[in-house]
Amino acid sequence: MAETISLMDVDEGDNNTIPKPNKGKNVFVPNDGKAGLWIEKYRPQSLADVAAHRDIIDTIDRLTSENRLPHLLLYGPPGTGKTSTILAVARKLYGNQFHNMILELNASDERGIDVVRQQIQDFASTQSFSFGSKSHVKLVLLDEADAMTKDAQFALRRVIEKYTKSTRFALICNNVNKVISALQSRCTRFRFAPLDPTHVTERLRHVIESEGLDVTESALAALVRLSSGDMRKALNILQSTHMASPKMTEEAVYLCTGNPLPKDIEQISYWLLNETISTSFSRILQVNCALFYYVFVKAD
Repeated sequence: MAETISLMDVDEGDNNTIPKPNKGKNVFVPNDGKAGLWIEKYRPQSLADVAAHRDIIDTIDRLTSENRLPHLLLYGPPGTGKTSTILAVARKLYGNQFHNMILELNASDERGIDVVRQQIQDFASTQSFSFGSKSHVKLVLLDEADAMTKDAQFALRRVIEKYTKSTRFALICNNVNKVISALQSRCTRFRFAPLDPTHVTERLRHVIESEGLDVTESALAALVRLSSGDMRKALNILQSTHMASPKMTEEAVYLCTGNPLPKDIEQISYWLLNETISTSFSRILQVNCALFYYVFVKAD
């Protein structure tokens, strides 16, 4: 559910100064070719394309349409649509000026106070400019914000306060408890839960159809099961399995990911419950050494 704290009206000034180019990581440009990572190729390009969390998406879409976008803090497990949502908002706001108006940084790589004082403050301090019929605030997208040092977070709080009229900040993290309360209180917070299996299945079917893949229903069910609500993980497994096996079956999916088949786990459980330890040990080794590692090492 959305936790609405406070909304800040977008500055409607008429300043036409063009901000400095994006100093952060390159923002993804869609590639229509067959090559490349499917997690980027099939990243939602608009808010309507985001697979789930319609209550959150509709709220952010409404605020964006009304020019009342607040600072945002999106948190939750990986692969649930947090970054895709913010990038879709940016495309809606800026259109073909997308690259000039957004600074995208990954705090796990650039986590210190110098990044806040240099890259973020330099970008935020440049004045907004008008295109079309109205002026726009700039957007700073800070991914994995929970990796920032405490000093960097306190410095970021001061930058947010100083440049609210010209810049909006979108913080994305997995663990909201690692973000200082001073930052949390200045943002409208939205929690992204793991995706429902139905939404993961629908998106995978779309990719399978678009790529012309040969995927059995049992393989599709395995992809959904192994992804655990992480859309990025599901697409990575799908692409990896396709590269290893043109005909995608349940067994191919499990072999590609290094996970034991459910039927093998059932067989092992039966042996452990009904045979002696030495006999079970021998039979497990005969099935697959990888299963032995999974049951006796990884399980610990």
